[in-house]
Amino acid sequence: MPGTVLERLLEFEELPAHRLWLTWRQLDEEATAIAVASSRTQHRLDVAENPTADADVLARLAYDVEPRVRFVYAVLLSEFGRPSPPEALMALAGDTNPKVRRMISGAPGIPAAVQHRLVEDEDPDVRAGVLTPKLWERLPEPVRERLLDDPAPRVREKIAELFRTEEEPEALTAEARVVHADANVRRDAAGDPAVPLMLVLRLAEDLEDEVRLALSMREDLTEEQRASIPYLVPDWCPRPSWIQERAADPGTARRIAASAHVGLRRALAMQPHLPADVVARLAADEDLGVRRNLCACQDAPHELLVEVYATAQDRNWSALRHHRNFARPGLARFADDPNPRLRHAALDDPEAGPELPLRLADDPDIGVWAVRDPRLPATELLRRLTLPDSAFAAAANPALPPAVMHQLVDLARSQ
Repeated sequence: MPGTVLERLLEFEELPAHRLWLTWRQLDEEATAIAVASSRTQHRLDVAENPTADADVLARLAYDVEPRVRFVYAVLLSEFGRPSPPEALMALAGDTNPKVRRMISGAPGIPAAVQHRLVEDEDPDVRAGVLTPKLWERLPEPVRERLLDDPAPRVREKIAELFRTEEEPEALTAEARVVHADANVRRDAAGDPAVPLMLVLRLAEDLEDEVRLALSMREDLTEEQRASIPYLVPDWCPRPSWIQERAADPGTARRIAASAHVGLRRALAMQPHLPADVVARLAADEDLGVRRNLCACQDAPHELLVEVYATAQDRNWSALRHHRNFARPGLARFADDPNPRLRHAALDDPEAGPELPLRLADDPDIGVWAVRDPRLPATELLRRLTLPDSAFAAAANPALPPAVMHQLVDLARSQ
């Protein structure tokens, strides 16, 4: 879409179809800049959530006049690890809105200079949120002393959480956690590698399913020990941090892929990259959850993506079409498949010509997507634009001539 058309569209309070259009549409640097500069607050909030938006341009939202926009931008940096220039992070660390500063204090990978600013913040939740053992080691002694005597209990409690005092030996602390009345405390102890294995194995018969599950997913268990724990794996379970940290090692990945513990295999399958032999093994796994999770891996095979796309029951199945390994020559063979999802997938064949969308344009299930296909012949596209049943889809076709796009905007403004 030409930038001039996008600028005019963003003059509307509500975008065509629904406002999530700006959140999920593929945006290049120019389009990101136009959306970030929109006078409409909601548009800037929407583009802040767009995963394809240019990171450097998106960083301008750190200086937005609307606190809600700055907060949403900070949330995405903290919760999803979005990249951001150091100067933008420093701006957020000095934001007038304490909610923004609290959110950015927990963001991963923030520069040391930003951390040092946040640890001196006037808000105790900000000071507590940024404290980590590594930061503590780098802090000047006067700053440490002030924090140890901080007037806010929250800050002193955070320091106590990070560092046990000499009067509280580690073994005693671990013992107390293992026998604690709170199941959440026992669960955390069960999965904590700092708690000795021989001590934590007592939890193998714990009455709470989540405690036994956390224990069963420890890295230091043998497969025999793991199998002796009566754990239950729900449809969704937490992803052990040790898998995220160590599964980049091929040997570790192969060991996890061979585990009888389906929860570990499901967690491994979600790694961004895996060795080819591990991918092949997980793609053939008997567990649907493993195969479904593998679709999040950038190395997921094309055949698996198509299989899951055609049969998945979860609400995110349609996103699989955007995986880098989904679109492949040969998908056009599904043009007559009884499964409408596969007929839709046929449109992702990069070698198919204009005859494919033309053929599928009247399909009762996926015709709207065929009409949106830029390969649709120009004469047919313009004809569809005049028909009540297909005008909406035709207006979304990126192959529309810019002059026609402007005419549509004029028409919308006159309504």
